Amino acid sequence: MGVFTYQNDNASSVSRPRLYKALVVDFDNLIPKIVEAAQTIEILEGNGGPGTLKKLTYVEDGATKYVIQKVVALDGANYVYNYSAIEGTGMPEGVEKMTFDMKLEEGPNGGSVGKVSVTYFTKTDAPPSEEELAAGKAKGEGLFKAVEAYLLAHPEYN
Repeated sequence: MGVFTYQNDNASSVSRPRLYKALVVDFDNLIPKIVEAAQTIEILEGNGGPGTLKKLTYVEDGATKYVIQKVVALDGANYVYNYSAIEGTGMPEGVEKMTFDMKLEEGPNGGSVGKVSVTYFTKTDAPPSEEELAAGKAKGEGLFKAVEAYLLAHPEYN
């Protein structure tokens, strides 16, 4: 098995508390409303905290796919959220699981910076392809920007 970690940062003019609430606390209800491809997010097991299993169902390239996520850590005081994608038809080929470690840091002018570390655990020693990495990065940035756009358009959301 190979282990490969990649970093990505996204700056936002939205404050950490509002962004964290939307990306983590209200994620299950908010994302299907603002991201067209997202169909449902359901809790399979747990209460939303560490150990919780969630099933995300979405449409990609005309096909319905899903990913099972396991919540690893949730720390609202420090704006940290960690989870693992552990199975599903939406997993990249050759990847056993992926972990996502997210932290929102203070940004300039009251905004924030989302710092994400993604670790791929591959079935062989081969790293994910550049195409898979680019697709994963685009999905993450697209989600971040969709949430940011929603928050900017809805200043009453707190």
